[in-house]
Amino acid sequence: MTDKKEMPLIWKIGIGFVLGLLLGFVLGPMTNNPFISDYIIPLLNLIGNIFLALLKMLIVPLVFSSIIMGAASIGDPKTLGRIGIKTVALYLLTTMVAIVIGLTLGNVMQPGVGLSIAGAAGEAKAAAPLTKVILDIFPANPLKALVDGAMLPVIVFALFLGVSATLIGEKGRKFLEVNESIAETMYKMTGIVMKTAPVGIFALIAVTAAKYGPAVLSPFAKVIFAVYIGCFLQASIVYSGLITGYVKKSPMWFFRGVREAMLAAFVTRSSSGSLPITMRNVQENLGVSEKISSFVLPLGATINMDGTALYQGVCALFIAQAFNIELSIGAQITILLTATLASIGTAGVPGAGLIMLSMVLTAVGLPIEGVGLVAGIDAVLDMARTCVNVTGDMAVATVVAKSEGENL
Repeated sequence: MTDKKEMPLIWKIGIGFVLGLLLGFVLGPMTNNPFISDYIIPLLNLIGNIFLALLKMLIVPLVFSSIIMGAASIGDPKTLGRIGIKTVALYLLTTMVAIVIGLTLGNVMQPGVGLSIAGAAGEAKAAAPLTKVILDIFPANPLKALVDGAMLPVIVFALFLGVSATLIGEKGRKFLEVNESIAETMYKMTGIVMKTAPVGIFALIAVTAAKYGPAVLSPFAKVIFAVYIGCFLQASIVYSGLITGYVKKSPMWFFRGVREAMLAAFVTRSSSGSLPITMRNVQENLGVSEKISSFVLPLGATINMDGTALYQGVCALFIAQAFNIELSIGAQITILLTATLASIGTAGVPGAGLIMLSMVLTAVGLPIEGVGLVAGIDAVLDMARTCVNVTGDMAVATVVAKSEGENL
């Protein structure tokens, strides 16, 4: 007798989202009924808010412990040499460009305009001069930043801790072992909390659908379209530009060589799961050595999230527009910096996209309730962003190999 394969969490969330929409559309015209308005809607609201509270509970300890380990993995003096510096710099650069594309599409396409969700739980942080935005990244009091949930200073402090603990060698190993245990515990806790996501998303979207009716559907299609357009632009402009400009090869040579890995990433929605195919495509079809690919690609599966970062930009603008909140240039720069730095430590976490989005929303003071709006379409978005994540890893591996004099 064989065990039945459990349905993937992302599909459970999708089913919860659809059922929540249907229930909301049924309850909407019945809100004049005292039983519906006084008991059913408040109960759904309570369930949704409990899920959001659990999500908020995870953000700071999860990001802090993950980024210390991510920084430690790239701060190893044995690996963080010339190749390591090139790789990390290219990963951060392509991630930053991806977020700019996402923010640009969010501003131009305005997917959340017209949704007009009232009663936002928070307001975007007031615009600040660029110099203050940069200064605030560096925590004068890291403990206060941790308590306040100020994400950028928390990330920077964690980066310094991870690299410093590695640089002191044996003396820092115990600290990293303790932190690794904390990180693994937080990953497990995230997994437990994410098991409640289908119910939480069901409740959140049911309340929203009951309040606003079928008008909520149109913006979701615009978000999906914006993310897919953004992923296409990232691949066709950024990666093609790197291959043409530096490697001196045709983009078609690159995409033909890596199409099998791109398809595997799109279908499996897992950078780590696609890694064996990614390694084989890059080595056999592009001619990248094992020395380069065995360092650059596993590191990319851990810290490079171009597609996810692009998604953050689009979704942050969508949520701000849905709640009628103006995002200043300063706030958008904060999104850019937060998502870029966070990419070092948050990959590989179950529910990474939603956790990272929660963190970005917290960083700029947007309502975390917005997570419930995009969670139901996350499976569709996840396919495109994982494909771009993996394609970015392979493009960087090719550029680094060329820079090291390899004959591609």
